Amino acid sequence: MKFLEDKLIATLSPEFIEIRDDSHKHASHAGVLERGGGHYTATIISKAFAGKSRLERQRTVHEILAEEFASNQIHALSLNLKTADEV
Repeated sequence: MKFLEDKLIATLSPEFIEIRDDSHKHASHAGVLERGGGHYTATIISKAFAGKSRLERQRTVHEILAEEFASNQIHALSLNLKTADEV
């Protein structure tokens, strides 16, 4: 998860970030890697989301993590994306 957090911090400069590995909830589900991982929930509060719709925010995160999706390091990602004013 640190690899996800580091990449998102470098790009979004968030005021708050929390990434939770939910893979244990999907142990028999496709996409769960043998070493663990694959299903994550990310909560990010960042000024980078200001003026963006929910879809634009999600696209931004997916673009940042495109390599991780392509290499199957991430199978599923649940996102909670806000600005500080929205919290």
